[in-house]
Amino acid sequence: MRKTNVVILQHEIIHNIVTMKIAVIYGSSTGATEDVAKRIAGAMNVETNNIMDVANISPDKVADFDVLLLGSSTWGVGDLQDDWYNGIEVLKKAQLGGKKIGIFGTGDSGAFSESFCSAIGKIYEELQSSGATFIGKVDPSDYSFTDSEALIDGQFVGLPLDEANESDKTDDRIANWVKQLQAAI
Repeated sequence: MRKTNVVILQHEIIHNIVTMKIAVIYGSSTGATEDVAKRIAGAMNVETNNIMDVANISPDKVADFDVLLLGSSTWGVGDLQDDWYNGIEVLKKAQLGGKKIGIFGTGDSGAFSESFCSAIGKIYEELQSSGATFIGKVDPSDYSFTDSEALIDGQFVGLPLDEANESDKTDDRIANWVKQLQAAI
């Protein structure tokens, strides 16, 4: 009987993922976050035309999706990637109530340990009152950093990735996050 329940649950998860329309929206200046966005999209079976540069989004485009996976690199001491400043305003104009949002980001825990992947936290803070449900929190215990605006209540509010110092952990981190997202969708 337990096996049957597991199969039914797996079917429901797969069914939800197939029927939920997912967009991966990223801002990338050097290409690292774009690469990660494409890897996450591939793991989530997101169609190529649903992977978008944040500079090209509009409230109408966003309205078509049930799940938004938002990615930004962190620049300087905790700044968003440049295109995200306008992207946040576009998302605020969109109807996000009822949508699910997962956030991911790239950062450098070596050079910017005190603001590691803080862009994740900035996006979260800006959209927190949007009516969306945030999914994909990450335990920070496997990371080496001093501080981050993405750390709220002892958890990262999204998936931080360090392609500069810990690229060997990226695939496993993405795989684990995708499993968590799939269960939440």
